[in-house]
Amino acid sequence: MVLIDTVYQKVLAIANKEQRGYITPQEFNLYADQAQKDIFEQYFYDINQFERVKGNNTEYSDMLDKLNEKLSIFKKESDLTYSTDHFSLPNNIYRLGSLFYKKNIIVQEINNRDYVYLKSSPLLKPTDANPVYINMDQKLYVYPDIIDDDISCSYVRKPTSPNWPYVFIDDMPFYDDSNVINFELHRSEENNLVNKILQLAGIMMNNELYQVASQEEIKDIQQEKS
Repeated sequence: MVLIDTVYQKVLAIANKEQRGYITPQEFNLYADQAQKDIFEQYFYDINQFERVKGNNTEYSDMLDKLNEKLSIFKKESDLTYSTDHFSLPNNIYRLGSLFYKKNIIVQEINNRDYVYLKSSPLLKPTDANPVYINMDQKLYVYPDIIDDDISCSYVRKPTSPNWPYVFIDDMPFYDDSNVINFELHRSEENNLVNKILQLAGIMMNNELYQVASQEEIKDIQQEKS
């Protein structure tokens, strides 16, 4: 977890040092949410790239371990609810992992064309010992359709939107920790969040904050990989 007030104070300090304008709390919260989403989504891109590397490269294995550690708090399991003809996924899902029937039978994903072929084959048609599912707009259709219970899944949830709460005193915003929502990212992402937020602020204000933050981000990435 990264404390949002720490990031907020660093962002304001750098922006003031560079004399590139004032970032309001409302703007900061918007930038903070987008920055966290950008970093979170980058994890999956990086994992995909590192997994494509051939051979057992220690450097890339270490990077994969670090990325999986950063994602660990977002990995969840949930029982799914059946409604009419399908199972509904959790509202906070980002990426579906595996689907299970009765906790230990893996349900294989197929597409509509596969299902037409499978159901017409006496040997391959879905059974409760070998079920399948089709994912259509976050609705899961499980076959054979006699299955209407005991379906669960593993998944990666979305990070909760951060919030730096504030109250106005004499027209000035002051931190109010009663409704604080800190960043859910790994504590090592603190500098990365600061840089991302400054980049977004620089783009919106059309000034050199973007360049300053980008240079800092490159240095942080090089240090992380060294």
